[in-house]
Amino acid sequence: MQITVSGLPGSGTTTLSRLLSDYYELELISSGEIFRRMAKERGMSLADFGAMAEKDPSIDLDIDKNQKSIIHTQDDLVLESRLAGHMAKGVPNVLKIWIKAPLLTRVKRIQRREKTISFDEELAKTVEREKSEALRYKNYYGIDITDLSIYDIVIDSEKWNQYQTLDILRVAIDALVGPE
Repeated sequence: MQITVSGLPGSGTTTLSRLLSDYYELELISSGEIFRRMAKERGMSLADFGAMAEKDPSIDLDIDKNQKSIIHTQDDLVLESRLAGHMAKGVPNVLKIWIKAPLLTRVKRIQRREKTISFDEELAKTVEREKSEALRYKNYYGIDITDLSIYDIVIDSEKWNQYQTLDILRVAIDALVGPE
């Protein structure tokens, strides 16, 4: 089984990917965590690292090339990243999930996770980061990140907590592949 989980920052993709990975006993590969680690290793904020990635395409291209290779060659995994669904293009039987949540909800979650700056500062950083990413995806791959038509499931993580969202996704997944 191959599952991709995508969504904007703070939507809950990492949390839900971990839950899906644990439940179905699948390997989890998270590009968001890789990107955060790379920023931290350089002593940079995500916004600053994103701005650097705008100028140095090798950062995104390397991460994305890795993802594409993994999803095209490896079974039994959850691949979590903003572009995971797009990286799975041409791979049969991959379930592509998009997790969404309103901007203000996502910013509150990011602020809680990062434990750093004020809400208004985090809001500005998040908006800047999303613009930066959208621009890079459009320039590098011609991808409009707001076009959700490639996804099999789009679910709003504000409406349910993480376990309820997992339960909804499990029902959908089990209906497709049968319970594990």
